[in-house]
Amino acid sequence: MKGSLLIVGAGFAGSIVAREMAEAGHSVTIIDKRSHIGGNAYDTYDTQGVLIHPYGPHIFHTNSERVFQWLSRFTEWRPYEHRVLAQVDGQLLPIPINRTTINRLYSLDLDEAGVATFLEGVREPKDSIKTSEDLVLNSVGPDLCEKFFRGYTRKQWGLDLSELSAGVAARIPTRTNDDDRYFTDTFQAMPRDGYTRMFQRILDHPLIKVLTGVDYFDYKTEHPLPTHTVYSGPIDAFFNYRFGPLPYRSLRFVHEHVANVMEYQSVGTINYPNDHSYTRITEFKHLTGQKHAATSIVREYPQAEGEPYYPVPRSENELLYQKYRVLVDVESNVTFVGRLAQYRYYNMDQVVATSIKSAKNLLERMG
Repeated sequence: MKGSLLIVGAGFAGSIVAREMAEAGHSVTIIDKRSHIGGNAYDTYDTQGVLIHPYGPHIFHTNSERVFQWLSRFTEWRPYEHRVLAQVDGQLLPIPINRTTINRLYSLDLDEAGVATFLEGVREPKDSIKTSEDLVLNSVGPDLCEKFFRGYTRKQWGLDLSELSAGVAARIPTRTNDDDRYFTDTFQAMPRDGYTRMFQRILDHPLIKVLTGVDYFDYKTEHPLPTHTVYSGPIDAFFNYRFGPLPYRSLRFVHEHVANVMEYQSVGTINYPNDHSYTRITEFKHLTGQKHAATSIVREYPQAEGEPYYPVPRSENELLYQKYRVLVDVESNVTFVGRLAQYRYYNMDQVVATSIKSAKNLLERMG
């Protein structure tokens, strides 16, 4: 056996590094303050027997064959292409905006070329794209911006489009055809047996010890430090908020089981950009393909306080993160990886990719 590692967090980042290091002969203890593995991707059956995602919908998609093949060692897949509708002006319309959206919203009958011409006519060209507002207005103009983006963004982030980096809005493209898939990645699928079962298999190795319900800051005062620590929690917490707390956005999830209803809505997720205090409703059976006589849904209420879910993408927050990033270089025996530790708005596949890379770098150092 080689070195020993403590890995903080049993989500994607921690679990992937744990597996890679264990397979290379290192002894790994992985801890998580929650009572379960899988991080925010954890799934479980509710009291009515419907498979749900307690921390909101997690839909896997990637263009990386390497990422997909790595996870495929631990799960079979159910093909799934996510579709989202937005309730706008009393209609349920496809989002991302496509030809169907434009034609139904404005009572038109445009072909693809006509949609492109329409969008060119309504957009407000920007010489410099600095904010999400710049990007949206440059792409679809003010009316579509108000109908689909501004209200949703205000609820989701507690900020106006003009206060967020352009990368937030860039996650949602605009299409001139009828493609109503939310993602267009090469690989779009859900773990056939669920995320939790996949994580169980990833962590099923004789050199991996899993401890749940364990807080890192308590653990380190009671146990000797290992050869190396891999940390996937909030970076500001690790350094005891030396430069002040980094802003994160949280969510409150309200789950509901709907009895005697086979299908609550026609697609996996419906967005509510301008109605209600929640942002969206997701129905899990669309995602999982589960057959059940009833169904379960979740409403998401963004909030400022609570469990950190999303780093807030603003230039001033990035500057604050860079102060913490300088401290990382001094911590030669700690590797920081994941959405919270790297203060990045990563998708799941991006976390997988960066975790594989982090493990490779660690192995080059530790052997």
